[in-house]
Amino acid sequence: MKIALFSPLFLCCLAALGLSACNSDVSIEPSTQAPDPVVVDIPIAFIKRSLPIDENNQAVEFDLREPSQFVPGAALYIKARASATETEINITDQAFITEDASEAPLYDVKDLEASYDGNRLLFSMRAPEIEGANDDEQPTWNIWEYNRTTDELRRIISSDIVAEAGQDTAPVYLPDGRILFSSTRQRTNQAILLDEGKPQYSGLEESLRRPASVLHVINSDGSEIEQVSFNQSHDLDPLVLQNGKILFSRWDQMGGDKGIHLYQMNPDGSDLEIIYGRHSHNQEGIDQSLHFVQSKETPNNKILLSLLPYQQSRLGTDIVEVDITNYIDIQTPSAASPGINGNAQQSALFDNVQINTEISPGGYFAAVYPLWDGSGRQLFSWSQCRVFDPEQVIEDGSTIARKILPCNDELLALDTIEMAPELYGLWIYNPDENTQSLVSIPTEGMAYTEVVAMESRPSPANAQQAVEFDTELADNNTGALHIRSVYDMAGLDTTPNGLAVMADPAQTSADNRPARFIRIIKGVSIPDDDTLDFDNDAYGRSRNQLMREIVGYATVEPDGSAKFQVPANVPIALSILDKDGKRISQRHQNWLQVTSGEVKTCNGCHQSNNQAPHGRLAAETPSINLGAAVNGLPFPNTNPDLFADAGETMAQTKSRINGLAYPQADIQFSDIWVDSAEQDASADFSYAYQDMQTPLPISASCAQNWHNLCRITINYPVHIQPIFELSRQVFDDMELLLEDHTCISCHSPADMDGMTQIPAAQLDLTITVSTDNADLLTSYRELLFTDNEQELIEGVLIDKLVEVLDGNGDPVYETDEEGELILDANEMPIPVFTTVRVNNTVSTNGARSSSRFFAPFAANASHQNWLSPVELKLLAEWMDIGAQNYNNPFDFPAN
Repeated sequence: MKIALFSPLFLCCLAALGLSACNSDVSIEPSTQAPDPVVVDIPIAFIKRSLPIDENNQAVEFDLREPSQFVPGAALYIKARASATETEINITDQAFITEDASEAPLYDVKDLEASYDGNRLLFSMRAPEIEGANDDEQPTWNIWEYNRTTDELRRIISSDIVAEAGQDTAPVYLPDGRILFSSTRQRTNQAILLDEGKPQYSGLEESLRRPASVLHVINSDGSEIEQVSFNQSHDLDPLVLQNGKILFSRWDQMGGDKGIHLYQMNPDGSDLEIIYGRHSHNQEGIDQSLHFVQSKETPNNKILLSLLPYQQSRLGTDIVEVDITNYIDIQTPSAASPGINGNAQQSALFDNVQINTEISPGGYFAAVYPLWDGSGRQLFSWSQCRVFDPEQVIEDGSTIARKILPCNDELLALDTIEMAPELYGLWIYNPDENTQSLVSIPTEGMAYTEVVAMESRPSPANAQQAVEFDTELADNNTGALHIRSVYDMAGLDTTPNGLAVMADPAQTSADNRPARFIRIIKGVSIPDDDTLDFDNDAYGRSRNQLMREIVGYATVEPDGSAKFQVPANVPIALSILDKDGKRISQRHQNWLQVTSGEVKTCNGCHQSNNQAPHGRLAAETPSINLGAAVNGLPFPNTNPDLFADAGETMAQTKSRINGLAYPQADIQFSDIWVDSAEQDASADFSYAYQDMQTPLPISASCAQNWHNLCRITINYPVHIQPIFELSRQVFDDMELLLEDHTCISCHSPADMDGMTQIPAAQLDLTITVSTDNADLLTSYRELLFTDNEQELIEGVLIDKLVEVLDGNGDPVYETDEEGELILDANEMPIPVFTTVRVNNTVSTNGARSSSRFFAPFAANASHQNWLSPVELKLLAEWMDIGAQNYNNPFDFPAN
């Protein structure tokens, strides 16, 4: 059945039909009113597209998580004057019209940006679909530029081979003339993969559906592409703020989907920090999570944002103005703005757009662009609220024509009312006069999805670079992290007796400090199926942490501070550890990065359910660690050789005197802070891989020289299983066996003589292939999964069965479909039996959640000293990073 749509003549009949503006208090200027001379002299550019319909005549769903989604039917237009009567000129058809074609094929355009002088346009465009070609042979999104003064349209990357090497979207001009954009190229990441001995490829985002699109910069001539953000999922919609910072939308998925919120950094990737929205996705009265995208800055330094769910079939939404200066979440002011009450988000234009209802009384906005002429006016694309007339007006067998009516309270109150297709026009809102003026007349089946004014606006300032820069680090392609105190939990001192007591060796010995080390973790880029087709069993019990590598370990000083080098331009995360190398903190579930030479400081730690400002240094509560009180003296009761400068943390003092260390593969401790003239130092110790008798999770070259390309990569079959098989037999002088602590001598279904036995603790640690999953070893399956208790009957291991009892302790008997007892051959009821569950011994949540495994190895326990400290450390770090089966996808056996 075909639906024919009848709508009023939008412009001329506006008043006659009683059509309302997006806000009842706003007046719409009639078409006969003289145009605003200031506005009409401004050229504008906009993207117009047909309303996208799929092959089933249904509206296409747009997905924020698919930045390379191709929806053909768009084109870029300009008007020399912002007037409804001015001619629209298509400037992108020329890229695809050939001599023998009268019109351009269907292509797609988005991400429109104007230069600061107003003479050029930057945008993303994708060529039409190639019929019959495979997905990897289809065109990619490319960056294009249009020069209004010369009428020149050009692709930024002229080479077809280079242009098609990635999906390039969301370009913006940097003040120095370069272009910042989002891309799946992952240039630096691919170079590091090659240095790590892996092939070059673009890693998938963390839901493993598509390559991650992250931020890059490129010269205006298409040369020197450089990656500047290193998220493991998408970094989208960059915006150059007036202060020179880059504001962008980051999809945070590490350890689970947390939504798309706003981050900020310098154009070179330094000073990365969250700006807004981590705890603002679930808003009151709205039953779906909203995400913050398509940001624009206003002249008064507010941010305009589109609020969108991941997927929706309509083009429009509400647009809000957000105060990111004073807020970090919708109702959470920054610590630097105490006493502020209210809501960080306000409607940008009008207040009756409702995205939490099936039909919005105020219609929907598709785009907004603030003018920079000091008037406060805004260009915007808006679709009025329209519904189908509840009564059919024409029916002729094949066609049903339905009249479209503007919304009113009476119509919206009907249960059967249906929303009509959106009808977007371009408007200018004047806040001084509270009027909206039509710029481009709406056309049925078409929509204006983006708009910019080609006016001159101030060029942004140069972004303030990292507070601290170290040329020696830059030469080594490393940066550094400085944590003022891991005991600082969003401004709360979590030490039992105060930080001063914790930091004083005379009051708190090293063995009594809970936080001792920091583990630096790196994300592993996951290849797509074309690069490497491997089974999900490579991840093991859980895919939540994907695959992880360990960069190394650093020391936490007595005051909880830590300062250490990290490799530049890689995604890293941190874990706080106890003396045994077990994680005592929540997993750090956001990716950090530093640039070469950058020294990044943070106050402390954070818990995921804590909504206090965190991750944005200027918005946080001041650090609980004020540092040294006096210049040139040691900290109280500490080694006098470690004299402090006023305000320094212990980690800063240590690195200034002893040098800034790079994390090491081994956990090493030496009590350097004790004043040996006053008290004895705690014993030194080391968990060194060189002490292991099984394969090391580091390369031979890195075992000799640990550097910024070295990684600890733990694959269970290669590095964990051999621990269980290593012979731990003790013989006397006559070579008689005294003790056998070999794991598989007891944890095996067969004893030394080959006789069947019940594995000790119902835990089989043998290297055999699991009968439940051929991609896992039996020991892995037994450690990580629940199982059935077994018993030995007549030399055979079988699952133990026990009688099922009801709530009164009486036996439960088998019954038929009608509830009648089923009797055996002796006319006796048949009892119901069930297996006995054996819980998993190891948890993917980490070593401290795997106490059933570690308890036997504790002091005075049954297995004390059966495993070495470094073996226990290796087991703990493997569990802490997720207890994966493999942490290098290329090591997983090929199918």
